Amino acid sequence: MLEAFIFATIFFGFFGIILKDNLMMKIIGMDVMSTGVIAYYVLISSRNGLFTPIMNESTQDNYADPVPQAVILTAIVIGFSIQALMLVGVMKLAQNNPTLETKEIEKNNTPIKN
Repeated sequence: MLEAFIFATIFFGFFGIILKDNLMMKIIGMDVMSTGVIAYYVLISSRNGLFTPIMNESTQDNYADPVPQAVILTAIVIGFSIQALMLVGVMKLAQNNPTLETKEIEKNNTPIKN
């Protein structure tokens, strides 16, 4: 059931990127899709019966692999930096255009052929 919700989140973000014309909505859709992908990776990498890799008095043989945690943290940081870069690009476009609709921006910036 949780897997279905995660896939729905990924698809909502994907269709938000494809179907929305507003650049801010496209950025939000990409963020939603990124969140879904990270949640799916966490769901796949988590297993029952594994323990955190912290040494304690009881010796346990089934330790969780810490590498997926590092990969997820890296993915979150990269996603945040890409989102910030896209927002800066939208701010630069907003300085020259009165709207953030992609069709209007393309129409205003397309050179006229003679």
